Amino acid sequence: MHHKTTPERGSGDAVRAVFLDVDGTYAAYGVVPPGHVAAVRAARSAGHRVFLCTGRPLSMLDEHLLGAGFDGVVASAGAYAEVGSEVLLDRHFPADLAAATVAALDAHDAVYLLETQEALHTPPAAEQRLRAHVEAHFSRIPGQRDSGSSAILNALRPTVDRAAAAFAKVSVLESPVPMSELVAQIGEGVAVVENSIADEGRHAGELFQRGISKADGVAAVLAHLGIDREHSVAAGDGENDLEMIEFAGVGIVIEGASERLLALADLTAAPPRAEGLVAAFAELGLV
Repeated sequence: MHHKTTPERGSGDAVRAVFLDVDGTYAAYGVVPPGHVAAVRAARSAGHRVFLCTGRPLSMLDEHLLGAGFDGVVASAGAYAEVGSEVLLDRHFPADLAAATVAALDAHDAVYLLETQEALHTPPAAEQRLRAHVEAHFSRIPGQRDSGSSAILNALRPTVDRAAAAFAKVSVLESPVPMSELVAQIGEGVAVVENSIADEGRHAGELFQRGISKADGVAAVLAHLGIDREHSVAAGDGENDLEMIEFAGVGIVIEGASERLLALADLTAAPPRAEGLVAAFAELGLV
């Protein structure tokens, strides 16, 4: 049940903490529109604190995505959080769950990324298939294939001892069996959401530790900064944004999102190619 008040339009002198999902919210296919860069800089100049809050690990955030300047990052869908250079959360799959996850994926010759904050680990035998998936996804926007895909491909590491990697999340780009079957084989420690960098469907998705969400990272940042939850703003468009949108004082949902997510919205915004956050920031008095 959602129990939010009407969003404040310009909340006086209150410092607000703003959390922005990346893919489909702040950026389109890895490319940030100029208006969004300007909105982030204006909000920070006005004294507000602005964070990326993404399913991506730090290793998948390149200079282009970070270029506007942020007060910190919530990464790996809430498993990691930092403010400035201070790390508040850094969770990864425990050893037994990591081993079970890698074993199940390898048993089906799946194409996947183990996402750590330092790198993206993939089976050497699957590297070329993975590169093809990533390049095909980012080719959907003319002229943007290289700029969108580079944040992923530059961090890619073909790794033999994959279960030893301290990964927080797994992106599965191709599986011969449904994601639900993989989850059942791995065990109840994992859950799955849709994957934002692969074709949607039951044979692609993101595996994460059950019970961890972006709301965990948001809560950790707010506690660290001493900012009340009612003065937080979150913007998102995907399944892994549900908990964050519900938790924040004001939830901005991108048009075209699922009905479940739109039902939680205090405000809707146009997609990034239409620079929807510009109008949303203005309406909320952030700039």
